[in-house]
Amino acid sequence: MTDHQAARVAVITGGGSGIGRATCVALIAQGFTLAVLDLDSDAAKMAAGSDGVGIAADVTSPESVEAAFAEIVKLFGRVDVLVNNAGISGSASATTCHETPVEEWDRVQAVNVRGPYLCSRAALPTMMAAGTGHIITVASVAGQIVFPGRAAYVTSKGAAVMFAKSLAIDYAAHGIRSNAVCPGMVYTPMTAWRLDQPELRDMVESKIPLGRVAQPEEIAEAIAVLASGRLAYLTGAALNIDGGWTAL
Repeated sequence: MTDHQAARVAVITGGGSGIGRATCVALIAQGFTLAVLDLDSDAAKMAAGSDGVGIAADVTSPESVEAAFAEIVKLFGRVDVLVNNAGISGSASATTCHETPVEEWDRVQAVNVRGPYLCSRAALPTMMAAGTGHIITVASVAGQIVFPGRAAYVTSKGAAVMFAKSLAIDYAAHGIRSNAVCPGMVYTPMTAWRLDQPELRDMVESKIPLGRVAQPEEIAEAIAVLASGRLAYLTGAALNIDGGWTAL
């Protein structure tokens, strides 16, 4: 057995920036060897660290996902943790139902729902053969409460939460756990356009009991705790990390 095969292996999608990038840092600190999937090959390679691998992959493409996981299994021989992190919020045209173009609706669902499905589908046979594994899907509090004017996004994140729960039920007998992490508002490249505007940031933070948005590292810390295996009895959960937002 090689050193690569002896280490715990985590696959992180969308690991080149934002929450995904912070998750890579946290998991490397825990001793994981990483396989990072991202549309940006250079960003994926940087996030993977010296012992990991960065792979250019499109999570909406079955062929791209299957090729990526075939490479991962060939190189490492195992997948202990899958973090379905890749996601998009949709363009400015992804608003209320009747105003959202069909192609924009489909694009949001493809990344946020089809992506976790394809990656989990690719990882599960290896996990089942090992009799262990953990799939962590990064959803959103928008999968549980509605953000006005964001029909495509909230629908996709609601589906992501239920997908994580479905995996937990269907694969528990195989020793595989599945949980969703549901961030509130987080300062990332995807939200910076909004949060860099003081008036908009004040409006957002006024709704959060802790009075501020989260940093990517705070969400990554929760993902790392789940990945560590310390919460071994937790499966089928949707963990809200939102500064108290949904408790109101």
